[in-house]
Amino acid sequence: MDQTLENTGDSPEERGDLSATSPHWKAGPFRVRLPFVHYRLEWPDYTQGLLMCAVDLAAIPMMVDLLGMPFEVALAVVLLNGILYLTHHLLGDPVVPGWITPAIPLVIAYCETFPEGSERVHALISFQIMLGVFSVLLGVTGLARRVVGAIPPAIKAGVLMGAGIAAVQTVFGEGGEFETFPVTISIAIGLAFFLMFSRHFSSWRERSQFAAQIGKLGVLPAILLAVVVAPLAGEAEWSEVEWGLIQPDFVTLWTDYTIFGLGLPPASMFLTAVPTVLAAYIVVFGDTLQANSVLKQADRVREDEDVTYDPDRSHLIFGGRNALMGVIGPDVAMCGPSWSAMLVVITERFKEGRRAMGSLFGGAGSFRWGTNTGLVLMPIVTLVKPVLGVALALTLLIQAYVSVRIGIMEARSQRDLGIAGVTAGALALLGAAWGLGVGVLMCLVIYGRDFFRGEDDGTFAESPE
Repeated sequence: MDQTLENTGDSPEERGDLSATSPHWKAGPFRVRLPFVHYRLEWPDYTQGLLMCAVDLAAIPMMVDLLGMPFEVALAVVLLNGILYLTHHLLGDPVVPGWITPAIPLVIAYCETFPEGSERVHALISFQIMLGVFSVLLGVTGLARRVVGAIPPAIKAGVLMGAGIAAVQTVFGEGGEFETFPVTISIAIGLAFFLMFSRHFSSWRERSQFAAQIGKLGVLPAILLAVVVAPLAGEAEWSEVEWGLIQPDFVTLWTDYTIFGLGLPPASMFLTAVPTVLAAYIVVFGDTLQANSVLKQADRVREDEDVTYDPDRSHLIFGGRNALMGVIGPDVAMCGPSWSAMLVVITERFKEGRRAMGSLFGGAGSFRWGTNTGLVLMPIVTLVKPVLGVALALTLLIQAYVSVRIGIMEARSQRDLGIAGVTAGALALLGAAWGLGVGVLMCLVIYGRDFFRGEDDGTFAESPE
């Protein structure tokens, strides 16, 4: 049986699993979990979320540039999206949701083919509603699990690696964040990688209580360091901290940027969005693969809680989020199934045992409760506002590290690795549709009738089966 997409609609006991299901209320395909009722608040993850709302806020400049949104209107969109982030863990999806990051350039390029104003807003609305409806249909019919499970390992590896390479290009390419914050990003990402992935720090954390507490904070120390380093390096202004609560402009949002004020886009615009929707879904597919791989690793370590990923349930949730946001607040960053960088941060702490984190749902939920708290507090927003680009670069580079690592481990043979490398390059340079096309063609040429099965030549000691 292909465990890559094993259905988790039933409880672990019904499937004969040894791991235990954390407390929940069953509601059709969903498993409802509420804070303080079904999981405890994980303070390290909540605290980290307070400042990592900087990444959510980094969507504001993109909406201002693309749609001409005032800052307060874009802030309203970010806040609505932040509230919907909570639906994943509340309904039983053990992930940290985020943007569909690698697809953002595709969406911006598509929207820019329309004149700025209501027509461009209609283009984004029609695209996001179509993406949401398409994803929900895959989840309802059960095809999401089958689609991902049917993809050859070589193509899975290539898509994941390509997403990682594309993330690196976004940061270091022309016009990327590194051009604005070269010193700050270099220092901040060095600290983040040391705290998260260094063998030396891992060894130190086992011997030192101080290091153990620092390790629980994930990328939070790197963000705090960036707030100080960026002004000292002359790459940003010092934060001008203001007090009070934010004042998002929902009235202007709904009158000037949604169907309530502009009306529904014409039917032709929905049809025009189809190619971009399919290209964006290829990227979504990569995010689901990555979430599945990360959670499989966590599930093997922690046998006391079942955290198996269900693609059908995930598609229902993030598809519904996209469709709803397309109606109430179109968002160029879109509503993705997983924030890979933060999912890794939280699962790494989850692997340390129940004393470190009672439930993965508690860790993921606490983080998103924290980001939502940070979004409404003016002191937090104004503190991190000068370094929003650094926060975005941090999450992209952590995602790149994890994408390439997990992507390579999806391969089953040296031929798979070769196919994956070419597929990844095509995806990063030419886009998601080209990358998938190259991967399919190479698998057909190299494996022929064994297209779906590929081969396992023993290069990798541990098989995903």
